[in-house]
Amino acid sequence: MREKTMARVSMARMAQPERSRDARLTQQGLLRLELFPPPAFVTPYVTTFFRMRCDERRIRDVQPSSLGMMAAMARGSGKMRFLDGRSEPSHRFTLQSPTSAAATFEVDGPWHLFGAALTPLGWAALTGLCATKHGNRIYDGGQVLGPALAEAAKGIAEEFERLSSEAMVERFSAAILASVRAIKPSHARFVKIAGEWLAGSIAPAVADLQARGGWSARQVQRLTDRYFGLPPTALARKYRALRAAVLLSRPDLTTDEIAAVQDHFYDQPHMIREMRLFAGRTPARIADPDTPFLSAIMDLRNFREKSSRLAPIPDDLRA
Repeated sequence: MREKTMARVSMARMAQPERSRDARLTQQGLLRLELFPPPAFVTPYVTTFFRMRCDERRIRDVQPSSLGMMAAMARGSGKMRFLDGRSEPSHRFTLQSPTSAAATFEVDGPWHLFGAALTPLGWAALTGLCATKHGNRIYDGGQVLGPALAEAAKGIAEEFERLSSEAMVERFSAAILASVRAIKPSHARFVKIAGEWLAGSIAPAVADLQARGGWSARQVQRLTDRYFGLPPTALARKYRALRAAVLLSRPDLTTDEIAAVQDHFYDQPHMIREMRLFAGRTPARIADPDTPFLSAIMDLRNFREKSSRLAPIPDDLRA
């Protein structure tokens, strides 16, 4: 139960400190990001395919906390800075493990790439690695994901200008299907139920997740660590912050809807801290056209397509 309702504040006021801090982010119109739905046979493993192009010499932006991504980089190289201050370099075939917080990336451009955002099952089935033990890292995808995906990524990078996006989706999808390993049925059931648990409320209770599957607190801890890269309480906080940030960035949100979202936090400073930690920005900066990468990754459709998305926004915002 929430201890108190936060004061209603202007979204514009919340964003004011963000503008000066993010002055060096790549500007609108310079970075093009397109999203593509995965074929049905790889939806257990991939949420979205994406193609990105930016011809600037220096690119800087923010990536919200994610479940893992892989990308074939045709041009450009860079580094990602994580919450603990570490920086790790990209690779020709980059594999980013699940991240526990938003991260800043910097790239020496031009930057052209094609990639896939992974599901919890996708990360586990393709890598066999625990999302917590190996989280917040950048790996050489060719050394972790196997020859089929390494070859597909190599071909996509070499033929980036000639291949259509549809052809890239087909190549990566076929390689993913050839590379996945079996997941224990009981673990797959847990991931499914955990997704339903997250979808049921903006701020789901961990006790409810345990009750849904009859698991002990220790089992829930172990499985959320393995597949989601966070303990259950932090996982609930993450999706509360991400979905609240997306909702509050909508200009058409009603006063009642704003109140319903804000009531899931103790107060205004708490809400802003959580959004900055997991989304990297406050709501007005997510909607700001000067943050195109962040805006696209956090686009509302990432949380509203209930048939294919993890943790879609629930219909009842007070749930």
